[in-house]
Amino acid sequence: MIRAWLIAAGFGGFLSVGAGAVAAHLAVDDPRAVELLHTGALYGMVHAAALLAVVAIAERRNRPGLLLTIAGWSFVIGAFLFSLSLFMLALTGIALFGRITPFGGVGLLVGWTALVLAALRRG
Repeated sequence: MIRAWLIAAGFGGFLSVGAGAVAAHLAVDDPRAVELLHTGALYGMVHAAALLAVVAIAERRNRPGLLLTIAGWSFVIGAFLFSLSLFMLALTGIALFGRITPFGGVGLLVGWTALVLAALRRG
């Protein structure tokens, strides 16, 4: 599980840097696409870092436990749904991709909630 989270964080960071580069160099004539790419890149990078924090906490505890497991997988699924849907919307203009974004946002909120609960539980 830890390895999968590290791979997901690396992939999410890579995609975020790539989206930022596309926004800066290729999509400059389309302000909406630039904004979507920047938003997706920001959320992707922040949640790649959050996932690395979950990995660090889980390793320090010698096992993730239920709440950190929920946080980790929610960050993985939420970030990919959120960011990738924005990237695809920006690059294709297909509105259907925008309908996926809120599901990713809910996943991210679940992840942050689980992380808070994990912290409170540890006292």
